[in-house]
Parts: sequence; structure tokens; C-alpha cells
Amino acid sequence: MKGLNILDRFLFFLNAVLALLLLISCAVPQIPVAQFPYFSILSLMVPLLVLFNIAFLMYWVLKRKKQLWLSAVILFLGYTLLGTFFKFKLSEVPIQNGDLSIMTFNVRGFNKYEWIEDSSIGDQILDLIVSETPDILCIQEFSRIRHRQLKKTYDYIYTTDYKLARKKTIQAIYSKYPIVQGGSLDFPDSSNNALFADVVVDKDTLRVYNLHLESHKIIPSVERISGEPKMRLFKRLSKSFAKQGQQATIINSHRKASPYRTIVCGDFNNTQFSNVYKVIKGDMLDSFIEKGTGYGRTFNFKYYPVRIDFIMTDKTLEIVAHKNYDVKLSDHFPVMASVKLDSVLP
Repeated sequence: MKGLNILDRFLFFLNAVLALLLLISCAVPQIPVAQFPYFSILSLMVPLLVLFNIAFLMYWVLKRKKQLWLSAVILFLGYTLLGTFFKFKLSEVPIQNGDLSIMTFNVRGFNKYEWIEDSSIGDQILDLIVSETPDILCIQEFSRIRHRQLKKTYDYIYTTDYKLARKKTIQAIYSKYPIVQGGSLDFPDSSNNALFADVVVDKDTLRVYNLHLESHKIIPSVERISGEPKMRLFKRLSKSFAKQGQQATIINSHRKASPYRTIVCGDFNNTQFSNVYKVIKGDMLDSFIEKGTGYGRTFNFKYYPVRIDFIMTDKTLEIVAHKNYDVKLSDHFPVMASVKLDSVLP
């Protein structure tokens, strides 16, 4: 600390606190979220912690102070252990006809409750889906109001049992390929759930999961979050993270017992820096990590890039393209990826 004025000493103290938080964040994916849910809050802060540490690193570099090594070492560890939230690629690989394409989209009921003050939103969502025409479509927060229109494009469908509709959010899996069977992973003490469907693609059968993990019930606005009592927000987040941990364990056990290779899609309500993501992903491939570009944000949180919607595939399937859509038709953005059909054949 020799040679530092009072301001620089204060800044280095702040730097040390933020570096420590980023270091702890590196351990979050390894910490069972069901037992220690409060640690998972740090997983939401990783991009911000990284940017702060980069800013401090640049500050100390410009001042030619050895304090630069603190953030430099922590950023290196963070990149090594967590990976990056930004993919440095010039452009996305386009989705090609002939590949098996998969889209996941939390449509928020096709805006039937008018969250967005535009009566045409439901039609715009449908137009997007029809124009992109993915082979497999996984919808979270589905509503039956668009089922008849989607049936014009898709011959096969599996949805959450409508008898549970009053207690559970509805998910749906639409497919251009035959669905031979399906099922539901009804999460205990939760309005969220997950579906799976066995889809026959040519001579192979793939198991497709459509997940909607526990929601945090947060309005995506910095102003609304900052105005909420912090302890109440902290307790609510901790409770929802704990439930997500239980749900991730259920999904992981079910997927491991699958007789088929799997594709996992959906709204995780958690980031790639979380234990929930790590448990579900296992040794699968994340389409954004393989072929994405930029931030890959999937949730409309003002001023902050958050990726909580994912498409993952069995490691024996070759991901050839990934696309993030910048269309504000819901509080989530749709995501699409594709695999080569040749790679799913025996």
C-alpha cells in the first residue's frame, strides 16, 4: 500500500472486495444450491463483477501500480473456472435447411394478460415461429389460445396435462417428427414443471426435455429491484434457488436413465455460472458456447445481459449453429440451434 494516496487506498479496498466476490463466484457452481442457496445469488452478478475487475485492472495499469495483479489473477482464474459470458465471434453460423433445428421460447402466455401493451404480440410471436419453422419447438408458459394455429405447422405435440393448468405453468413440445411417447416431471411444491418427449428422427429416437425451473418472480427492472427491501428480496431469491437445486437433481436423474440421446431446452431461471446449470448440463454441449456470439442474452433485463434460456445436446450430437433473437415479444428472447441430421443417425 506504500505510495498510494488516500483515494487509491480506498479504491484498492473496494477492488479487493469485488475481487473476493468474483473469486467466491468461481466456487458457486461446485456448491450444492439446495443446501447453500444464498451463494447462488453471486452467479447472477458474475458479468458485473467481471466488468468491475476489468475496470480496476485498467485503472492500475494506467497508474503503473503493482495492485493491477489482484484483478489480473482473479480474472484469469474466473475465465479458467467459469468461462466467459461473451463469445468473440464476428457473426453467427446461419441455421441451414437439412439440419435438425430446435427453438426454445418462453412466450409468457402469448401476451394474453397484456404484459406488453400491444394487442398484436401474440400474432407476432406466431409469425416468428412460422417464419423460422424449427423442426422441434419447446415453449414455456404456453397458452392454448394459439394451439390451433401451431397445428397448421406441426403434426405432433406434447403438453403439460391441462388438468394441472390451474396449478402449473403449461409447457409444450411441438415437432415435425413423430412423438412416440412423453411424460412430465412435476416438481414438488412448485408451479413450474418440465416435460420430455421421445421424438423419432429418421431411424433414431431422441429424448427432448422442455424445462421451466422455479421462477424468482422478479420484475426485470433495476428500479423495481432496487426499491424492494433487500432482506425480503434475498430471502425470496434464496428460496427459489433452493427449489431450483431440487429440480435440477430430479432432471439430472431422469436424463441419466434415458435410453436415448438427449436434447435439453428451456428456461432455467438461472445463469451459466450457477450450480443448477452445472448439474443439468453435466457432460452435455451448450449450443451458445459451441456456436454462439456476443452476450447471448435471453432475458430482457434492462442494462444487464442475462443468459438463462439454453439449448443443450448430448455430446455425441454435433451442434452446427446457434441463433439469439433480438425481438421484444416477451420478457424472454427466443433461442434456436441446429444439429446435423447425419450426426443423429446410428
